[in-house]
Amino acid sequence: MAKLNPYLHFAGNCREAMEFYKDCLGGELHIETVGNSPAAQHMPPETHNSVMHAELRLGHFTLMASDMFDAAELANKSDISLCLICGSTAETQGLFAKLARGGNVTHELKEEFFGTFGDLIDRYGNRWMFQFSPEMPASQV
Repeated sequence: MAKLNPYLHFAGNCREAMEFYKDCLGGELHIETVGNSPAAQHMPPETHNSVMHAELRLGHFTLMASDMFDAAELANKSDISLCLICGSTAETQGLFAKLARGGNVTHELKEEFFGTFGDLIDRYGNRWMFQFSPEMPASQV
């Protein structure tokens, strides 16, 4: 079966954002810059500190990202949400609080008819949704 991994695009602050996500979510972060890749010889020197590819691995979940997009292209991107299906109320509250730092809470974390839910836009402009339902633990998703 295919596996879907979100891929985020940044215009120069990918390393900062991915380090923030690692601080919030945990996991193992791998970052490859343009200058440390075989592409360096074909790219202008001013791009060598840009992130060519980053991966934050958290068990069954991988968040990927890159700086290899220009700001004009990013301004026209479609809006997506990253939804974290959590394993407990405590995990949901903890992750929500961490990712909300410097961001904008758009829906306070609260109990809804389908379980605990909230969403926010983080400091990098990415929308995160959080959900926990005792009837649907994260291990079954």
